[in-house]
Amino acid sequence: MDRVIKAAVAARIAVRDWAVDRVAATRSGRGDRGQTAIEYLGIAVIVAAIILALNGTDIGNKIKNGITGAINDVIGDS
Repeated sequence: MDRVIKAAVAARIAVRDWAVDRVAATRSGRGDRGQTAIEYLGIAVIVAAIILALNGTDIGNKIKNGITGAINDVIGDS
């Protein structure tokens, strides 16, 4: 559970920092120029934190089993 809390806090901080940057960019008039790569990296970090938080938990296993079952339904495996 400690990993989940740490990952959630890290994700929340990343989102807050991104939001502060977006507000500053909008107010300064510099817009979206040059922001794309950094924003994609931020999203990747958040997704990685979520995956790490779910890894090994009961929720993570349920998600994995659901995705595996859906794929098996599509390709016809049992």
